[in-house]
Amino acid sequence: MGFSISVVLMPSKSPSAAPASSPHPNPHPPTPAPAKGTRLSRVGLGLRHYLKRELLPLLADLRLAIALLLAIALFSTLGTVIEQGESLAFYQSNYPADPALFGFLSWRVILLIGLDHVYRTWWFLALLILFGASLTTCTFKRQIPALRWFSRTWNFYTTPRQFEKFALSAEFADRSLESVVPLLEKRRYRVFQRDNLLYAHKGLVGRIAPVVVHASMLLILVGAIIGSMTGFFAQEMVPSGETFRVQNVFDAGPWAERQIPKDWSVHVNRFWIDYTPEGGIDQFYSDLSVLDDQGAEVKRKTIHVNEPLRYKGVTLYQADWAIAAIRIHLNNSPVLQLPMAQINAGGSGRLWGTWIPTKPDLSEGVSVIAKDLQGTVIIYDQQGQIAGTLRQGMGADVNGVQLGLDELVGSTGLQIKADPGIPLVYAGFGLLMLSVMLSYFSHSQVWGLVEGDTLFMGGKTNRAQVAFEREMVAMFDQLV
Repeated sequence: MGFSISVVLMPSKSPSAAPASSPHPNPHPPTPAPAKGTRLSRVGLGLRHYLKRELLPLLADLRLAIALLLAIALFSTLGTVIEQGESLAFYQSNYPADPALFGFLSWRVILLIGLDHVYRTWWFLALLILFGASLTTCTFKRQIPALRWFSRTWNFYTTPRQFEKFALSAEFADRSLESVVPLLEKRRYRVFQRDNLLYAHKGLVGRIAPVVVHASMLLILVGAIIGSMTGFFAQEMVPSGETFRVQNVFDAGPWAERQIPKDWSVHVNRFWIDYTPEGGIDQFYSDLSVLDDQGAEVKRKTIHVNEPLRYKGVTLYQADWAIAAIRIHLNNSPVLQLPMAQINAGGSGRLWGTWIPTKPDLSEGVSVIAKDLQGTVIIYDQQGQIAGTLRQGMGADVNGVQLGLDELVGSTGLQIKADPGIPLVYAGFGLLMLSVMLSYFSHSQVWGLVEGDTLFMGGKTNRAQVAFEREMVAMFDQLV
């Protein structure tokens, strides 16, 4: 009965069979189109195959990493040699088109490629990202698997022939592995034993050094990218006694708007210069106060070269100085403050000058020239002849009036910078120094095998070969 039932039910299981009444059934039915999910799965498999078999091996290739590193070093050198963030007139003056530097490097090429702001160009950031991807891939495909291989406990040698490849090996009669284990543990080896097999190693931390190097370089790259995208650089020349907000930004990343301070300002309480006995500049100082929106002082510091003021991620450096104005009085008049402008001295130093009227109708006057803030100016008459010198706190008779010098007002030149990526860059360099120290640890490995009545021993190390050989020979002497 079971047999007959199976025969009757078999046709009913084939819904695609042609009906008996059809005289000419189609011998080649159309092939149904693949479902949408099937096409997507094939695309996914193809993409996965491309990533695994082509893209990842390419990124992990050491030759690609070296090429990218050389390219980054080359363009970084260009960014150091070629002045960054200058005006168009500067590049036209220093890099003319005819004759071009090296026959091709003109201001047009510099602006076209972006060599005037190398570290913020899309192609330099692309190089950094690609190099970071290469380091990451190499770390996970090569370095970390290598660590796992070195740390696994089943890395045993099972035949005497394997010990022949060691530069340092030995055979001992009537010795067991139990006599070797205390000697290895005394020398701080980590010992793994299975039946008649032994493997021991120490200094695995030395193998971590390449991973730490990669991690440190990735931190430096991430910090550099963050700094390029969100940092800014500004310069301000502010007279003593003035308050300013950061406005003269000449180099900024595309996302730097949030870093430029909007809710606080800086007041220059005083600017002064210390001079050497010979008259040269010893140091210049700025006494600065950070003010909130209500004008209240929230931080105060006197800065000088190599001693900046930092506030909310923004750093103010002492970078330059100038003479902003001169304060004088004529006879018994109130103190007058006249601005001073820098004069082209033809490369013989820095000079500032202004014109002082000595008559109310401005028909007569004198010019005064100053070269520093020590309180002495030179007076020139209308014919351009030297009419004398004037010191601070003193007076001189000029064109029938008494001209008194009260003060030379200095301006502080500040460089203002924000780079949120700096902590990551510093952390990366710290890890890089740590990796250098880790690399001094030798990774030593020792294998043992007992076959019959013979103990086979051998080992190798990745550095400090002489010290390792001495250690092994001393251990062999104890086994004899």
